[in-house]
Amino acid sequence: MMSIDFKRKTKINQISLHRGVLFIFILILFNACGAARKAREAQVNEVIKAARSFTGTPYKYGGTTRSGMDCSGLTGNAYKAVNLTLPRTTDGQATIGQKVKRKKVQPGDLVFFATGEKKRDITHVGIVTDVRSRSEVKFIHASTSLGVVETDMYSSYYRTRFRTARRIIE
Repeated sequence: MMSIDFKRKTKINQISLHRGVLFIFILILFNACGAARKAREAQVNEVIKAARSFTGTPYKYGGTTRSGMDCSGLTGNAYKAVNLTLPRTTDGQATIGQKVKRKKVQPGDLVFFATGEKKRDITHVGIVTDVRSRSEVKFIHASTSLGVVETDMYSSYYRTRFRTARRIIE
């Protein structure tokens, strides 16, 4: 009788131990996910801060400096703030990172538009800065007429010209 109780208690203790180890593992996993999320958020905030530092810079085709820059020059400069080098051109930037659906964009994502004569050719890029709702998304970009500004992605002009979005920072 005693040996059966002992075996039973040993089995119960083993189950308790396994549950405790599993609980600790889950806690570590959640903490790691939270840390990764915070690290991504810090990088995204740095990219947006760098991009916003160029607000008001005039547009210059091929430009990459404060005296004048184009849209891909802005995105390239912003991502340099977190030691990420993007391709120099808009169409090159449209091939990197992870593809994201328009309704799933987050701050830091690159958004691409066809603003030229050919409706399918990607010619413009910006960085999402703020997502207030599924239909109100701000992005910063170098506009040919206004220079570096923030605009609503769902404005009548950009809503119809949106082509894709890419997530560079995971």
